[in-house]
Amino acid sequence: MIFYDCKTAPSPRRARLFIAEKGIEVETREVALGEGAHLALEFRAINPHATVPVLVTDEGAVLTENLGIAAYLEAKFPARPLMGETPDEKGLVLMWNAIMEQQGGAPIADALRNSSPRMEGRAIVGPVNFQQIPELAERGRVRVGLFFDLLENRLSEAPYLAGERFTLPDISALVFVEFARAIRMTVPDEHPATLDWYARVKERPSASL
Repeated sequence: MIFYDCKTAPSPRRARLFIAEKGIEVETREVALGEGAHLALEFRAINPHATVPVLVTDEGAVLTENLGIAAYLEAKFPARPLMGETPDEKGLVLMWNAIMEQQGGAPIADALRNSSPRMEGRAIVGPVNFQQIPELAERGRVRVGLFFDLLENRLSEAPYLAGERFTLPDISALVFVEFARAIRMTVPDEHPATLDWYARVKERPSASL
């Protein structure tokens, strides 16, 4: 397997943490997004969408989305399950992971990519340039506040997002909570359940990657 990563970006970090939690050894190749390496013809021959992460499997499939990478690795390496074992747990894992992406990752990205001078003309990832829309940045920040509230409500009910143990949506949430620092937003002090969860997941060795 070959894993195309970027140490400074949140999306490939999600895959990197998943790989680490599974204890899998992969060949890693760094793609320097800040230098435009993802837009180079050499990389776009691997992933025409010009995004990371990418996992090229032993069988030759090219997986370019976090959920596809996770599903492949979970099936190939079932030890240390991160995507649920019972039917209920499997459903909850995918449900909460989708919620994390839609209510956490997307608004943080909107807020950052539509406000940062470094991303002028690059408001959406991929090979096509899009101009920034300041109103989307403002809306994104409001939605990030709601995301923190959502986390607090859920984590007041259960120790982890999908239930009793650490799974895929906790990886996504950890990455997004830390990604929010890029727009200068953090979990409020008035969210004790989320802060307790964050302290526990930060103790995991993978969290330092």
